[in-house]
Amino acid sequence: MKKRVDVAKIYGKIKIVDDFPDYKVKVVSSFADLKVKLVDNFPDKPGRWKYVTSFPDFKIKFVDSFPDFTIKFVDNFPGPGISGKEIAAEKLLNMLFKG
Repeated sequence: MKKRVDVAKIYGKIKIVDDFPDYKVKVVSSFADLKVKLVDNFPDKPGRWKYVTSFPDFKIKFVDSFPDFTIKFVDNFPGPGISGKEIAAEKLLNMLFKG
């Protein structure tokens, strides 16, 4: 089972790349793992991204299939689209049923 990305930690300076990404991301219109707001200043909270060309915190590649997580661009209320409880429950299930 693939480990779920803690999307609450994906914020800051983001560089869009074609090769060697930290994460592969699919843009969706609903039920996103992370709601992203593009900002010019203070990308210091979950879901706040500032596009940069150098010294990124994360390198992202946009894909159509097999993403590490999904995003939806928003104007308000950026952050995780799923609850921390869901992530905790999945971690517990993985620990209980670890092969």
